[in-house]
Amino acid sequence: MTRHIITLSKGLDMQSVPYRLYQKAKRLGTWNPEDIDLTQDVNDWVHFTGEQKREILGMIVNFLAGEEAVTVDLLPLLIAVAREGRLEEEMYLTTFLFEEAKHTEFFRLFINTLGVTEDLTPYLNRRGIPMLYLDDTDATQQDSNTLTRTMNRLLTDDSPEAFADAAVLYNMLIEGVGAETGYWFFEQALEKRGLMPGLMEGIRLIKKDESRHISYGTYLLHRLIQEHPHLYEYIMQRMDEWNPAEQPIPSMIANYPDAFGVGLERRFAFAQKQFAIRKQIIARAKDKSLEEIYRQFNLESL
Repeated sequence: MTRHIITLSKGLDMQSVPYRLYQKAKRLGTWNPEDIDLTQDVNDWVHFTGEQKREILGMIVNFLAGEEAVTVDLLPLLIAVAREGRLEEEMYLTTFLFEEAKHTEFFRLFINTLGVTEDLTPYLNRRGIPMLYLDDTDATQQDSNTLTRTMNRLLTDDSPEAFADAAVLYNMLIEGVGAETGYWFFEQALEKRGLMPGLMEGIRLIKKDESRHISYGTYLLHRLIQEHPHLYEYIMQRMDEWNPAEQPIPSMIANYPDAFGVGLERRFAFAQKQFAIRKQIIARAKDKSLEEIYRQFNLESL
């Protein structure tokens, strides 16, 4: 039996948020990690104190682990969207997966360029972001971490709750709170001091990519709420349950010194602010039509 070709019967919705994000990704998401000059970064690294090296390396290692985790775990969402025949979303998600792989490449390349050859596993902040890692009590359970379990659920579960869980955990919390707090730290610790310009250039480009990822997650949650109004309370409950800013200090810096004087309390406050912003944006879907929500997406700013 010949598969039905969606584009023959209905074409493409070129005004939809996913399609416009796809166009943005084609134009802005093709940067190459190998093109970034890290010469000054290596020189800065040599002059860092031991504690400064530990703090920066800890942050980079956890970003590397996070980018690899989402690269590995994104595919079920793409498959589930394709199974529903949402071609514009599938097209955008192909760029999403490519960008996550590229982010993994950048952080690994950066570590290699610094000449760091030690085992990096001890730098993983399992206490702060356990959703990304395996349960240490049973290393044989390959899907025992929250992210993998949530994303793999989409391989067999097409329920709106399964899609909502994926967008809440992945886009709103891991990217929209955890990663954003990490970017903010790098800006405060390094950019304001003129340090590690190559790393900051990579962070700037990654941040642009992930702003599109967060926009897609926001769109997906808004669409789900419009299609299934009961999901609003469910999504807000999930946000609170998985809130990475609920800890005494932000998720990605729990085990590292404050070697650059950024301040743990300031980082915590930033993470809390990001969490509140994500909830406020989700709340817009409660009283607006999907068409009104479409009009609110200012994609030109991505």
